[in-house]
Amino acid sequence: MTDALFPGTWRALATDLLERYRRAGLKLATAESCTGGLVAATLTAIPGSSDVVERGFATYSNEAKEKMLGVPRVTLLSYGAVSEPVARAMAEGALAESLADVAVSITGVAGPGGGSAEKPVGLVHFGCARRGRSTMTARHVFPGDRDEVRARAVETALAMLRDAAG
Repeated sequence: MTDALFPGTWRALATDLLERYRRAGLKLATAESCTGGLVAATLTAIPGSSDVVERGFATYSNEAKEKMLGVPRVTLLSYGAVSEPVARAMAEGALAESLADVAVSITGVAGPGGGSAEKPVGLVHFGCARRGRSTMTARHVFPGDRDEVRARAVETALAMLRDAAG
């Protein structure tokens, strides 16, 4: 894994996370929208990650969220793709559509356009589902440009996955 593609902080977070999952005998899945698969790519850039990473869903469009993860159309229409209910449904859908034990989801407005007063650029919702447990969600508004928002989203998702292993 090169620093040009993946910062050293990501490598450290991903390496620690993968070790935790190995020790716990857990597999994981990702369901990503605004990060477009960066979390899965970060994890799979580490040799041997295939014993932990079960699959990744890059569900950028509403149609993909609905068809691949089973996010209800009414939820998408009622709350919008960038919302807590959709992040929750994405994480739970990733579990339902995989053999993973834990799934993380990310949906947000990375910018530079697409923001509004209600949903500004930098708003990102996360979900983290583990079989047999309640789904956790988080909401953040990250400062910076598109790359910075996406980087903070990756770091947050990796931290949520790490915490879910415990």
